[in-house]
Amino acid sequence: MASSSSSPCAACKFLRRKCQPECVFAPYFPPDQPQKFANVHKVFGASNVTKLLNELHPHQREDAVNSLAYEAEMRLRDPVYGCVGVISLLQHQLRQLQMDLTYAKSELSKYQNHNTQGVIAAHEQTLGNHLYHHHSQSIIRAFDISNINYDNTAGHALAQQTQFQQARPAGTDERATTIDHP
Repeated sequence: MASSSSSPCAACKFLRRKCQPECVFAPYFPPDQPQKFANVHKVFGASNVTKLLNELHPHQREDAVNSLAYEAEMRLRDPVYGCVGVISLLQHQLRQLQMDLTYAKSELSKYQNHNTQGVIAAHEQTLGNHLYHHHSQSIIRAFDISNINYDNTAGHALAQQTQFQQARPAGTDERATTIDHP
């Protein structure tokens, strides 16, 4: 699979040879990407790449060439570590992001627990106030029913006091609202 007869593949052009129809490099090193083959040749050598590609199944060759090209580019950028340096850097960043995520989840959990406890406490307080008012009204009703002979002036004063109290919307005031008499 050679490129057109007028333009050899990047490998054959670099090696200054005629690109044959069965050229193993042609499908993977197109003429418009000469630097790709130059980097691979500089790091691995043309004969090693030829041997490698000939030993692989055709469906594996493209991945192998992409890996070789990446490794060659990284090796030229960093001759000591090559792509291992990039992998190490990415692993370090991943660990740092995982720690940051764990910390953020921990902080979020603290705020959610604090908010939940505040909501529960407010709910318990509202429920407690409701039960207190209900219990107070029951006691007053029981007192009124059981003590029919109580002093009329005290009963009249209690009736006047409850008459002037007005109902308030829920949550605006924690004082008792009105007391209902039977």
